[in-house]
Amino acid sequence: MLAIQEITQHINALRAQVPLSPITTEQEYDNAVNILNELLDAGGADEQHPLAVLVSLLSDFIADYEDKHSQTPIVTGRAMLAFLMEQHGLKQADLSEIGSQGVVSELLNGKREFTTNHIKLLAARFNVPVSVFLA
Repeated sequence: MLAIQEITQHINALRAQVPLSPITTEQEYDNAVNILNELLDAGGADEQHPLAVLVSLLSDFIADYEDKHSQTPIVTGRAMLAFLMEQHGLKQADLSEIGSQGVVSELLNGKREFTTNHIKLLAARFNVPVSVFLA
């Protein structure tokens, strides 16, 4: 027969040290990450280690919180074009295949919308999917 009273004492002692429920606040998240790092440093990354069960459980709670609370920033086509130009050391005049320097300037400043043709040409130029220029 299970010793419920003894199990209850142990689980309460463990819960005082390690969060054993879903994370709901940023403070709980920060605390859980710190505890997870300590558990990993103590050997919990080894699946055979007794702490591995806690590492797995806490990792799941952290991942669930991150999935619910982190947002992937939306990158506009303009921002992507500016980034790619910077990465490749290009100036507006270097993109003559999509138009004059003025056209490129208007695209970058949001005064002109990307056309389907602009997007196809840019995707080909930078060897990226067309979707990177779609917000």
